[in-house]
Amino acid sequence: MATTGSLTRWFRDELARDVPADEAYGALFDGAARVAPGSDGLLVLPYFSGERTPINDPRAKGVIAGLTLGHSRDHLFRAVLEGVAFGVRHNLDTFTDNGAVPQRIIAVGGGVKGGTWVQIVSDVSGRAQILPEVTIGASFGDAMLAGLASGLLTRDSMREWVRVERAVEPREELAELYGQRYRDFLELYRSTAGIVHRL
Repeated sequence: MATTGSLTRWFRDELARDVPADEAYGALFDGAARVAPGSDGLLVLPYFSGERTPINDPRAKGVIAGLTLGHSRDHLFRAVLEGVAFGVRHNLDTFTDNGAVPQRIIAVGGGVKGGTWVQIVSDVSGRAQILPEVTIGASFGDAMLAGLASGLLTRDSMREWVRVERAVEPREELAELYGQRYRDFLELYRSTAGIVHRL
């Protein structure tokens, strides 16, 4: 996806300027955790930099639908997290539709801190995620590949490098809500694509 962590960074920088920078992410994620699933009717298309797979639309734009005077920054941030989760589900469904059914999903990166976003992704996608002990992501994987290429590590070494800390399971009671929101997410892109392209 074109925007995930960069979208949360934009949100922090532009919409949470009143919160000290070292506390902003914690405050935003805590606030999102207090908002009910579905963000009280907010739906976000996270295409703030166009989108790669699966829509392959570099002219796609971000859309915030359902915004009312009753919504707060916490609602909007949760809707952003849910929007990214819908994008993840769209990608996972595309893999499955093309015969490449994901067997295991491992979550890494800054979004795993605190657990709110990881739980949202599992709830939206209906898929469990594994959280390894080390969640650095790309640089950790690069180091492991370098070790393999240099002969310092073997493929069996990966079991030592990637140790599971815990699994995050989807909550079944949210399947119907998020299933409908996901269908709305797909329709929202289709119904607004022409407008945002013109904009």
